[in-house]
Amino acid sequence: MPSLFTLYRKIFFSRKPGWDQKPLPSIAIQADNVMLSDDKIRQYANVCGFDFNGKVVPPTYLYVQAFRLHAVIFTHKAITFPLLGMIHLKNSISVFRPVNCNEVFSVQCQLLNSTETDAGLEFVLESNIYVGDELVWQAHSTYLYRIESAKRRPRPPRASDMVWNDVQQWRLTEDLGRNYAKASGDYNLIHLHPLLSKRFGFERVLAHGMWSKARCMAHLMQFVGERPFKVEVEFKLPVFMPSEVTFAYESLENGKRFEMRDVKAKRPHLYGQMTYLD
Repeated sequence: MPSLFTLYRKIFFSRKPGWDQKPLPSIAIQADNVMLSDDKIRQYANVCGFDFNGKVVPPTYLYVQAFRLHAVIFTHKAITFPLLGMIHLKNSISVFRPVNCNEVFSVQCQLLNSTETDAGLEFVLESNIYVGDELVWQAHSTYLYRIESAKRRPRPPRASDMVWNDVQQWRLTEDLGRNYAKASGDYNLIHLHPLLSKRFGFERVLAHGMWSKARCMAHLMQFVGERPFKVEVEFKLPVFMPSEVTFAYESLENGKRFEMRDVKAKRPHLYGQMTYLD
């Protein structure tokens, strides 16, 4: 598997002219014979709040592996715009069966399509993980490259109408981004230290969106067991650190819907839904 640290040097410090107004091509990449480190999984589980039993891989940890191939696609010469102009809008993960730590995988990623919207260029990356010929895990990540001349001014998102009961409150420390980077290998500079994030236009360090999703999913795993499921999220407002956030969920006919909000429960950071696939 490629090193994200090496790829980020290309992503952050190479110059790209910007979107060339052309649809993105289909780009695919595959890595075979991928094996996981128990120590790294345990470290990731501790940072994200999963109750790791030493056997079953936390479902969002497999996204950490897939994202390494996303980063390779981002450095492709056909991607003419820089990563810093890009926003992770949505993420969907389907787990078709529990995945064990000692299994050997093939990881496949493909840029599926791109669409010009009022806000910029939106595109989807699909990631598939196989054990032999069996598809065990799949993700779809929707990204937006924001264009400065875009006509639409996004309105501040509002919290959903879900019942806000049994609320969890989580404190995010300033070093969370660094701890997540050590566990995931994802050393995106805007998540590491305020001095680094300021270089890229952010006054404070940002929590990683996929940490937020993982933290929410860690709380919901008690309802999953060994059932196949799908968890979809939309990333709303960034989470700055240090800070406190609130989390709550409510039951649906076939799963749960959930939300992460600010400490006053007024501004949404993440909205999601978990549904069973059987």
